[in-house]
Amino acid sequence: MSRPLARRTVLAAAAGTLGLAACSPGRTNPVAADADADAGTAPRAGGRLRAVFAGGGAGETLDPHLVNLFADAARAKALYDKLADFGSDLAAVPRLASGWEPNAALDTWTVRLRPAAFHDGRPVTAADVLHSYRRIADPKRAFRARASLEPIDLAASRAVDAATVEFRLKRPYAEFPNVLAAFGAYIVPEGAESFDRPVGSGPFAFVGFEPGHSLLLRRFDGYWEGAPHLDGLEILDAAEESARANALLAGQADYAHELTPATARAHQGGGRIGIVRLRGSAMQGFVMKTDRPPFDDPRVRQAFFLIADRQELVDGALSGAGEIGNDLFGKGARYYPAALPQRTQDLARARALLREAGAEGLKVTLDTSPVAAGFVEAAGIFKEQAARAGVTVEVKVGSKDTYWKDILDGGVLASYRSGALPIESHISQRLLSDSTTNAGHWRHRDFDDLYAQAQSTADQAARAALYERMQRRLYDEGCFLIWGFADWIVGTAPRLRGVDAEAPANTLDWARFDQVWLA
Repeated sequence: MSRPLARRTVLAAAAGTLGLAACSPGRTNPVAADADADAGTAPRAGGRLRAVFAGGGAGETLDPHLVNLFADAARAKALYDKLADFGSDLAAVPRLASGWEPNAALDTWTVRLRPAAFHDGRPVTAADVLHSYRRIADPKRAFRARASLEPIDLAASRAVDAATVEFRLKRPYAEFPNVLAAFGAYIVPEGAESFDRPVGSGPFAFVGFEPGHSLLLRRFDGYWEGAPHLDGLEILDAAEESARANALLAGQADYAHELTPATARAHQGGGRIGIVRLRGSAMQGFVMKTDRPPFDDPRVRQAFFLIADRQELVDGALSGAGEIGNDLFGKGARYYPAALPQRTQDLARARALLREAGAEGLKVTLDTSPVAAGFVEAAGIFKEQAARAGVTVEVKVGSKDTYWKDILDGGVLASYRSGALPIESHISQRLLSDSTTNAGHWRHRDFDDLYAQAQSTADQAARAALYERMQRRLYDEGCFLIWGFADWIVGTAPRLRGVDAEAPANTLDWARFDQVWLA
């Protein structure tokens, strides 16, 4: 979606068009800075931060329910709030919701709102929540969070009072807080449909916006979690990675998102910019169609698990910026079965499994695309690894524009990637018989039954045991060959402080510009 923009054009347009002096020079509740503040050991008040992202061009919008790119998510996070968000372990953390509790059947959840206000002074109420969720769930619209809200019966849900929402569900759902934290599930004022001058409840308030160039925001002193340290925030667009890196090096940006491993290596420890590696931000792997030859035979899938040299894939496709995977999603997340042995390459065993399956001399097409960094490189590396096991892999490079749609039902083997999300969400969205994005066509009623049993189980330890059973089966014969987890790389100016180095992309503490300061 991004269109290329020169660095000089991007930053000049932002400065000239939006009037940067619009940010207020003072703050009504300043953070006290001690004598060590200049050294960066304590937060300082004031200043305007410039953050540069790969944007979406002239078609960008500030409608928070249309978020798609990282730039969209960063803008939405600054302007709006969700009821919950995901912590670094992908467990839901209360935000506008102060808490929640289910009934005994786990099919009705009561959500309590904390005192919070929109930028125009109106309080955030249960009516705003229901309006926002009903807007997202409208089947006539293409809002990304709609699938996440599917378990809610919004017609039956109601406002108990101004600060309490009762959500009625279509079925028991023990992990319902994940819905509240879903990507794009932001709360807007009741009746809001126009977002030319958006009003949210986030830490920054709107000043001006030029799609494809920049968004200018000012500190919101009435933010429920405390006003940001910064006076203002400017989110800039630069489609090319080199433009983002150069803007940082030239002092025209303080934060540059999505840098390459090559840029990180060139500047790590050099002192001109800081490099922050957001670990585990993207799962990398291949998906196999389990309903058609050759991958309808689990022995062939097991052979492919054993063909992969995971470290070679991480080193070659990710330039070493990541860690190896173990054919399971969500490394480091809650419910991840870390005790399972790390799978390693075993070509002799892979050949034996292929012989047992009658698949000696196997030839298979691997679909890939430059739609994501490292996809084409990983496909080439795996082709060479497979050849050492007697398997011929033909790499087919498809269109970036239609890749995800093409591989959902087409082909037999494809490059795959996913950002961070809860393991439960990965299972429900991709591994149930009726999942809408089931690219592996993994359809097993007994597996579906285990998931349903987990969602009907209130005891977390018992629920964790059910998730482990599901994941052990996926480890043994699943459809995802997950060879790595990529770092997301952020560059920072020497004066920027408070960037969280532990938060995967799209979790609560990623792009938390209300928590950073300029030394």
